[in-house]
Amino acid sequence: MDETNRPMAFPQKRSKIDRNRPTIGVTGPDRGGTAAWLFTALGVRLAGGKPVRITPARPRTADGLQGLIIGGGADVDPNTYQQTHVLDEYLRRTIRHPRKNIFQKIGRFTRWLYYPALFFLRKLLSREKAWTLDPARDHLEFQLIDQAVKKKLPVLGICRGSQLLNVYFRGTLYQDIGAFYCEEPNPSSLFPVKKVTIAPGSRLAATLGTEQLRVNALHHQAVKDPGKGIAIVAREANRVVQAIECCGEQFMIGVQWHPEYLPQRPEHRRLFRALVGHARQVQSQIEEADMQQALSHPRDQALVQLEVQEANK
Repeated sequence: MDETNRPMAFPQKRSKIDRNRPTIGVTGPDRGGTAAWLFTALGVRLAGGKPVRITPARPRTADGLQGLIIGGGADVDPNTYQQTHVLDEYLRRTIRHPRKNIFQKIGRFTRWLYYPALFFLRKLLSREKAWTLDPARDHLEFQLIDQAVKKKLPVLGICRGSQLLNVYFRGTLYQDIGAFYCEEPNPSSLFPVKKVTIAPGSRLAATLGTEQLRVNALHHQAVKDPGKGIAIVAREANRVVQAIECCGEQFMIGVQWHPEYLPQRPEHRRLFRALVGHARQVQSQIEEADMQQALSHPRDQALVQLEVQEANK
């Protein structure tokens, strides 16, 4: 065979699977996303895992990936999407709360200081650019999802990551969910301002231990038609999809909200605990050679179509 036509070979160094502290790959953008990474890494560490940050510029696997978190979008300037000013919202839910006595108000004021602090942290670490498709990141995450499916690794998709999971399985998205909020505005907030209903008997319900949940909201797109083998397992009252999951045995859940920003709530921490727990049981992992081989593949047609839809909005 001609040397120029010979398939590219990749080194086959293999790492031992860590059953005690599994390595969890956390994807994100090259620019921005620092706050999301810090809080997601905290969630993984609290659950007993070892987080590894993966971006298009640093597509690393460390000592082998046993689970994946496909992260949300970059931390854009909060002023571009925070419809209700965070301090006004904070005061309304604490000192100005109409149904709490003075002691309850003071207690909530102290406990809920977390939210304005988080807001200003994200603002400090944000980038001033509106949400757009990131072709390099899309390709990286698409190939990582493909590797996870083939190796039966657990996957958690967060916000944008949940949408990408659905696209991988050939599902469709609403490019803008504004039409679902004709009677009242779509709240965009770090606070758990939305109430979602979770399907009884679903893996998500079993994981969270509840069928009703308060969640935050930082998105403008959502799942429309579920992909092959994907079930819709949580919705808002107006039917906007808030969570999906794989119908098979593999742990693969996508949530539209950001559980990493709610570490003080045990039900949201359970998502990370479940992911890490399943990662301890895997029989294979994503190695460096797998990553290099995957990234050498051409871009998936579903991503090309998604970019066209976004460009034509």
